[in-house]
Amino acid sequence: MKQLPHKLLFLLVAVVCCQPVHAQTPIALLKYNGGGDWYANPTSLTNLIVFCNTQLNMNLAPQYATVEVGSVDLMNYPFVHATGHGNIVFSPQEADNLRTYLVSGGFLHIDDNYGLKEYAMAQMQKVFPDAKWIELPFSHEIFHQKYDFPHGLPKIHEHDNLPPKAYAMFHEGRMVCLFTWECDLGDGWEDIDVHNDSPEKHLTALQMGANILQFVFTLD
Repeated sequence: MKQLPHKLLFLLVAVVCCQPVHAQTPIALLKYNGGGDWYANPTSLTNLIVFCNTQLNMNLAPQYATVEVGSVDLMNYPFVHATGHGNIVFSPQEADNLRTYLVSGGFLHIDDNYGLKEYAMAQMQKVFPDAKWIELPFSHEIFHQKYDFPHGLPKIHEHDNLPPKAYAMFHEGRMVCLFTWECDLGDGWEDIDVHNDSPEKHLTALQMGANILQFVFTLD
């Protein structure tokens, strides 16, 4: 039997759930176990949604959802964002559920709020044991969507005084997970008075976030 295109799988989910074809696209924040603060940056996704809807004419639902790694509800969200500091753990069931979601057309963006890299990268190897993390070059199309970032990820917040890097995991040639490190996009998306970022830095973070979403929604 011929495999359905990834986007069609999510369309079929929408039809089964009796959602109208013009319904707004929902995105979600990933709730995980292990002790890390998955709930960090509570205003970030809301601000990113507003920016994408106003500047890129996207039709994202105005409020993001929260979804657990092991929940069947994961399939309702074509884009899921994860963040936090410190530990993250996937049970075998959660890893299997996340894999099903990702191979069916879903996308996971993990943004290191500081200290997440060691744990998140290792846990994703449970999801795709045979896949390798690949550092994206500055020429990758994710940096050249609506907004051009010729030097890759912008540096929003200092962590260890290292250059920001974007790592990706692929399944059958399709990017399924993006890990942004030493960048802290989520902090930059937050209400500007939370971290006292400059308007320019806030805008830059939102623009890169918009690029990620635009890239995800145009994936084959």
